[in-house]
Amino acid sequence: MNNLDEIYVFGHKNPDTDSVTAAISLAHLKKQLGLNTIPKILGNINNETEYVLNHFKVKKPDYLNNVKLQIKDLNFNNKHHIKTNNSIYYAYNYMSENGIYNIPIINDDNKVEGLIAMKHIAKYMISGDSKILNAKYENIIETLEAEKILKFDDMIEGTIDIAAFQSKTFIENITINNKSIVIVGDRYKVLEYAINNKAKLIVITGNHDIPEELLKKAKVNKVNIIKTSFHTYEASKMISLSNFAIQLAIKDNIVTVDENETVTEFINLANKTKYSYYPVLNKKEEFIGNVELVDTNNQNKKQVMLVDHNEYDQSVDGLNEAEILEIVDHHNIGSIGTSSPINFRNMPVGSDNTVIYKMYKEHNIEVPQEIAGLMLSGIISDTLLFVSPTTTELDKQTAKELAEIAKVDLNEYGLNMLKAGTSLKGKTEEDILFGDFKVYEVNNKKIGVTQVSTFDINDFNDSINTYKELINKNAENNNYDVFAFFITDILKNGSYIYFNENAREIISNAFDIENIEQGCYLDGCVSRKKQVIPKIMKALE
Repeated sequence: MNNLDEIYVFGHKNPDTDSVTAAISLAHLKKQLGLNTIPKILGNINNETEYVLNHFKVKKPDYLNNVKLQIKDLNFNNKHHIKTNNSIYYAYNYMSENGIYNIPIINDDNKVEGLIAMKHIAKYMISGDSKILNAKYENIIETLEAEKILKFDDMIEGTIDIAAFQSKTFIENITINNKSIVIVGDRYKVLEYAINNKAKLIVITGNHDIPEELLKKAKVNKVNIIKTSFHTYEASKMISLSNFAIQLAIKDNIVTVDENETVTEFINLANKTKYSYYPVLNKKEEFIGNVELVDTNNQNKKQVMLVDHNEYDQSVDGLNEAEILEIVDHHNIGSIGTSSPINFRNMPVGSDNTVIYKMYKEHNIEVPQEIAGLMLSGIISDTLLFVSPTTTELDKQTAKELAEIAKVDLNEYGLNMLKAGTSLKGKTEEDILFGDFKVYEVNNKKIGVTQVSTFDINDFNDSINTYKELINKNAENNNYDVFAFFITDILKNGSYIYFNENAREIISNAFDIENIEQGCYLDGCVSRKKQVIPKIMKALE
């Protein structure tokens, strides 16, 4: 089952430094306030973020694939099962008492060995081989409500013979040996015959006593004996039910579900197969319960907090199946909605970490040195060391305070961090193109915008044609009305823009440049949030 106290904190897909550090910083704050918050990332971190985490010796958050409802998020209380050493009789009674028609059979390692249903027992009672017995001594006792007289074997295997004839006829016609299970009442000659021939088991019916001299001989010959109040007919009808239930069970192609399977996948399976319930297995393939279709209404949704975004397209897969507890952001209000009120903190500042630092101060929570370093790095990254037009005085003041706590020189550290982030070493053109890629929607129009920073635009010269091909290909294959790539020159404080050819008119209108060319330099344009997205959206509207 899902741990209800566990709360995931994460930023957007294609995480940048502000997104990752905000997730870690907010998770730390909330943990100090008593919540079990765990920072996560939704993709690979970039060079800049890796530099930051290494510098401040902070572990990279684990990857979160999705927050879709899984089987383990359901309250499935049906734990019904029997063990491989249980009898058919036990299985029948268990199902009858609990009002169920089938049940999984579990071995000592908690693995599912089979599935038995009432119809299997009914078929066995009508047409099964009731002459063969392969049962535990204790199961026979239970099935016949019997009393133990002599026990020498745990397992009783053999063929059932019923003393229904006269004693003489039985003795003359029935061969008894150590594979014989004899059911007999007060026919002592038959009883003596069975003991002398070392029968495997004697079932004395009608609660008759066994003479002392025969009992002594039975001990010598190691004959198992039990006594039941059942009459001979009843005992002969019931005894085969002491066989193991697993003998009647389905053992192949048992339909089970993994606890990590999504609820949607399970509903599709249940609608297709129409079973009452399904055994649930954990990652070790151990049985942990049974899930029914009705259980999908009893959910423990994953609890999440979002930082640095509030758009479904930018967030984790399955977000609509999770419970959003809080959003801390510094972007325009996006598409995410909730069914109940939540804490939504949104401020017009350059970095989400500026907002989070303010929350630390409001709660009077001390900021550790490494967390201060992470928040500082997020502010430097998103403001490009305060040259971005999104930068506010609050960002600058916050960065100054955090630099003191982190014990770093603000400008020296900031330049080193940004240089580390501009390295293209080991990256393909596709890696770079989608490294900081965000998706937006306006009036049913789909916008994809990616941004990369550099200290030397010449690093991109040899790959420009490849980038153009990738932009047009991805725009067409993924139905983007606009797919734009901004290469931001940190030293020149501007950006070069590349776009899909079908969006040329939109880009021209957005930046008020007639017949705009690929690679056009936009002086002073460094903020995707403030200078790019609003203009493209306005052009589309």
